[in-house]
Amino acid sequence: MRILALDLALTTGWAHSKNDSHESGTFTIDQKRGESPGMRYIRFNSWLEAMLNGIGPTIVIYEQAHHRGGAATEIAFGLITRVQEACSARGIEYQKLHSVTLKKFATGRGRASKDDILETARERWGRNVQDHNEADALWMLEWAKEEYK
Repeated sequence: MRILALDLALTTGWAHSKNDSHESGTFTIDQKRGESPGMRYIRFNSWLEAMLNGIGPTIVIYEQAHHRGGAATEIAFGLITRVQEACSARGIEYQKLHSVTLKKFATGRGRASKDDILETARERWGRNVQDHNEADALWMLEWAKEEYK
């Protein structure tokens, strides 16, 4: 099973497994000066297509968005619809993962902070994980590997 894990946000964390190793990182879709807000989605679609084509996942896991309001929520839901559409068009399964489930898996506590998640990821993988977006994606990947053995 090839898994792609995504922490969807303006800075999207991603992780996937390849044989016994994994790759991870972040992709930023900031709106550039003078652009319409829709341009970030066009850039995201291109990036996502390249990831799906390059990795060939059998399932995509993403963190469930919450109704907090404001621009961050709007963007998260916009990105989720694009993931669902791209996966459906390619016959790829997708699964949302609740943040409390992720936090409990990563730290043993459902109310862990972003810093806690980042620190446990750095300890687990023994390297400088860039930020909480990449850390979330790495932990989602690990959760999915256990869930879909």
